[in-house]
Amino acid sequence: MLDEIFSENGQGIIYMWSIPIHAIVILGEMIYSHFNREKLYETKDVLSNVYLAILNYGLDLLMKGVSMAVMFFFYHHRLFTWEFNVWYFVAVFVLQDFAYYVLHYVDHHSRAFWAVHITHHSSDHFNITTGFRSPVLQPLYRYLYFSPLAFLGFNPWHIMVAYSVLQVYGTWVHTQTVKNLGFLEWFMVTPSHHRVHHACNIRYLDRNMGMALIIWDRIFGTFEKEVPEVPIKYGIYPKMEDKGPVDLVFYEWKKIARDLKQPDLKFSDKLKYLFYSPGWRHDGKGKTVRDYQREELERRIKKQAS
Repeated sequence: MLDEIFSENGQGIIYMWSIPIHAIVILGEMIYSHFNREKLYETKDVLSNVYLAILNYGLDLLMKGVSMAVMFFFYHHRLFTWEFNVWYFVAVFVLQDFAYYVLHYVDHHSRAFWAVHITHHSSDHFNITTGFRSPVLQPLYRYLYFSPLAFLGFNPWHIMVAYSVLQVYGTWVHTQTVKNLGFLEWFMVTPSHHRVHHACNIRYLDRNMGMALIIWDRIFGTFEKEVPEVPIKYGIYPKMEDKGPVDLVFYEWKKIARDLKQPDLKFSDKLKYLFYSPGWRHDGKGKTVRDYQREELERRIKKQAS
């Protein structure tokens, strides 16, 4: 069975087994939401999540040949050859999780990649189906972050199986029904941690980037704990006025296009509008997340001192 899972068919097997589990968990959360009158679900929002997941999966299938070819190129020129034992597979999962952390970090800190990733954050709701609200265009470049693992000697099929397992887990942490997981909060990404990640509160922006392990956030300073005095507000700011099927995918790209059309803009500034942090402006009037968080921290310090 393990040989079949860690083969070229492994991803399909994992997703096939996860479908009924997802269905049961989602149904359970819907029932919980209904009887507790928490309004966690909204029909149009759920349909948007499904729509984005289908687009992402379709592009993923189209890109599979290219992505695997690139990763196998690096694997054939690998630096090391490993024995396929338990420690090898532990390493695959841990390093895959780190690769995703790097990918996720870049998605939040470089505007062109944020334009792809913002679809995942555009919902004002937060439930298990939000985990399917996929960054549609991410399959165009995601494999580039996984290729270094292949270069280190990890089989690309094993890399993608690890990604699929972690992705299934990452879907489950999109919930408001689980409050705290005790000691697991120290090293695993939990629903509490991921609620922070999806918040649009200034304090919580660009925090908790991990898929399954929160240790990378703790190591690299992107960790933030959910605190009762800062109730979470979901979505993006400013809110999307149009949540139609086109705008859901190209919302930020349209804003980038407007910025690039500004008169007398230097080529270097055009590149900065594409790849610098969201909020950067060539006239110095823009504010990035770090600017907002610095101002917010200063306000908190003044408030505590007064």
